[in-house]
Amino acid sequence: MRIILATLNAKYIHTSLAIRLLKAYSEHEFEDILLAEYTIKDPLMNIVSDLFQKQPDVIGFSCYIWNIEETVKLVGILKQVMPGVKIVLGGPEVSYEPLYWMKREAGIDFVVNGDGEETFHHLLQELRDEQKFHFVYGAAYRKGEELIVNPPRPKSDLNTLPTPHRFAEDLPELSKRIVYFETSRGCPFNCQFCLSSIEVGVRYYDIERVKSDLLYLIEGGAKVIKFLDRTFNINRNYAMEMFQFLIDNHQGCVFQFEITADIMRPEVLDFLAQNAPPGVFRFEIGVQSTNDETNELVKRRQNFTKLSRTVMKIKASGNIDQHLDLIAGLPMEDYSTFRKTFNDVFAMEPEELQLGFLKMLRGTGLRAQAAKYDYTYMEHAPYEILSSHVMPFSDIIRLKRLEDVLEKYWNSHRLDHSVKYLIRHVFPSPFDFFQEFGDYWEARGWQKIGHQLEDLFTRLHDFLTDRGTASMEIITGLMKLDYFLGHKYKPRKIWWDDVLDKSEWAKYLKQIAEQPERISAKLAEAGLSERELQKFIVLDVLPFRLEPVLDSLSGLRFDGLAATEAEAGGDADGPADGIVSGSAVAADTAGSLADSRELRAAVAAAVSAESAAVAGDSKTEGAVASAVLLAQAAALHSDAAAGEVNAQALTIPHPGSGDGSTLLIVLYQQDESQRAQYYALPV
Repeated sequence: MRIILATLNAKYIHTSLAIRLLKAYSEHEFEDILLAEYTIKDPLMNIVSDLFQKQPDVIGFSCYIWNIEETVKLVGILKQVMPGVKIVLGGPEVSYEPLYWMKREAGIDFVVNGDGEETFHHLLQELRDEQKFHFVYGAAYRKGEELIVNPPRPKSDLNTLPTPHRFAEDLPELSKRIVYFETSRGCPFNCQFCLSSIEVGVRYYDIERVKSDLLYLIEGGAKVIKFLDRTFNINRNYAMEMFQFLIDNHQGCVFQFEITADIMRPEVLDFLAQNAPPGVFRFEIGVQSTNDETNELVKRRQNFTKLSRTVMKIKASGNIDQHLDLIAGLPMEDYSTFRKTFNDVFAMEPEELQLGFLKMLRGTGLRAQAAKYDYTYMEHAPYEILSSHVMPFSDIIRLKRLEDVLEKYWNSHRLDHSVKYLIRHVFPSPFDFFQEFGDYWEARGWQKIGHQLEDLFTRLHDFLTDRGTASMEIITGLMKLDYFLGHKYKPRKIWWDDVLDKSEWAKYLKQIAEQPERISAKLAEAGLSERELQKFIVLDVLPFRLEPVLDSLSGLRFDGLAATEAEAGGDADGPADGIVSGSAVAADTAGSLADSRELRAAVAAAVSAESAAVAGDSKTEGAVASAVLLAQAAALHSDAAAGEVNAQALTIPHPGSGDGSTLLIVLYQQDESQRAQYYALPV
């Protein structure tokens, strides 16, 4: 009996864990099991042709919201060209309403619900032998015209499941794909919009087995491993042991975790700040909403003060990138309160902020209560909402515009300096910048056409010019800097009219060639001639002093109380019991500084450090950012002790005043990282 386990991934860069788990469990008894991975972008007839040529007896599909619609279409075609093949669907998208899918598509013979390994194996045995499908707990099947759903199967003991990570055929692709990995199943929380809330309790794999599998993958060449655990840090001891193991054995591999930030203890944060190698760990943190009423309605227990303290402290270390998630459209979250949620979270300036829209997933409590909140939503996957009792469709599409420019201009990191300047010094709030620009983008019809790198700059420049934005010479200068830094090699073209004429350019180039030590010791060691320098250098004169502008962008402008938290009552490894009030916050990062004047002096001293002089030095930037964050946290604590926070006193003065110009020098291919290095000299 030939069995094919297939899935349609979102992209080829992912490996499917689900079909590997099934193969690992059943291959000792069914030797002819093949894995087949495609993408949702592949033409259906290409997939049908490939599967047809393999001549399977059974095809099992792993189903999720991103592939279910294409999978159902695929099943219908397969049954026409291979009527004798048995088709089995499994995965979270079909587990909770198996009858719906079997009624919708007659080509589906079986649906496997819940943990699939044992159920699918038993089903294969019955297909091969006596076909007594009523014995296969956890499966739904057809009996003539009747559809039957068997009782559920008890949850699997994870340590009885064989490893899915040791297939020899996977080794050549390990370095090219994201490897999915689980150390546990289940989630301790009960968020009503999430499928993970349906399974009660958390089950773990034996930690020594986990370490062994990870070491095999790392030594096999894996470059990125993404942990699928819904809350990796729920068991503090388990998480700490895993963090230490990965720090000791990472070999350059990157690890992504979903963590719950408001339950992370200070000692865990201190450990990561001191020991996590830069760039090796990446945290995904679901915030979703900062509206207390909304969180209560969806049974989401979240202490945003503690969450913010965690994010801020991790950011201060400079070692770990953070990806924060928001969901628009939750109950009682209207446009105005979502604006506050967005600004609350963006104040922490995470490396990535993903704005998602509520999806009414099958099996979730919120879908069952959809009528209560007047939700309208897509009939088919991904079941995204169209409106709610407090958010009409007009607000949804406005937020879609915001999401689009958020991805292009923040998460892409194409214009980091420019966007930071705009949200700190020009627009009332980050939300207002992204929303206003998104509306402008839509009005110009740019969503209907593609864009190249230069277009991102020219379109932002057009938007800012058309609205009469002040300080355009500073903004344009920062955009030039971002454009230069966005290239690995010296760019062949620029999007602005060149300021320097040939004689000025030659004069500066000559001075740099004669005095390279003014730029860097490495450049002096290289001893490049003017002709050689031309291959690696770009120059521009900015009509303002760049150093104070860059100083104003270092560290974080954090206007809320989230940098600090009260530890009282926070000893448990579970969710916080409530939101700590602003007057009760206490900073564990504040140190011994207590006088607010001293603290603000510390902020001023930190931001005047020489990070701008050699901005390519990440260690210097990290140290400055850390100093600013710690001083700001302390200042927040000092003000909070008096009953309120004076956020304005922490705002760094608007830069750009004063006379002077800056010679901007950008060097390419002069560093092992192959990143452009830039320097700013007064003119």
